Amino acid sequence: MTARESTIAHLEIAAAAANDKGAEDLVALDVSGPLPFVDIFLIATGRSERNVVAVASEIEDKLNESGVKTLRREGRSEGRWILLDFGDLVVHVFHEEERLYYSLERLWKDCPVVPISVATPAQAE
Repeated sequence: MTARESTIAHLEIAAAAANDKGAEDLVALDVSGPLPFVDIFLIATGRSERNVVAVASEIEDKLNESGVKTLRREGRSEGRWILLDFGDLVVHVFHEEERLYYSLERLWKDCPVVPISVATPAQAE
C-alpha cells in the first residue's frame, strides 16, 4: 500500500504549520504497509516544551480549519511528546531529548520517506 493523495495533502498542511512555528527535522514516513489504519507519520522536533506545544497547536488548528478532525490528542500538558491523531495522518511532535530516546525513524526504518515540500525561511527569500 501507499499513502493516499488526500493524506499527502493533509501532510503538506501539517508540515507547513510545523515549519511556521519553528519545528525542526521534519520527517514523514509512509507506514501504510505495516499499519493498515494509518497512512503517514509526521515527526517533528520542538526546541523547548513551549515550542513543542506551539507546533502541535498550530498543526491541529490548520488541519481543523481545512476540515480534518482531530481524533485523539496525547501529551499536550507535558510538552515533551505530543501525539495528534487525524486518522490517516498521525503527527508526533517531540522535544529533542525524547526524539532521540524514542527514535521513531529507527523503529520504522523499513518504511519509505514521504517527501515534504515546505519552504524553509532561507528558501522563501
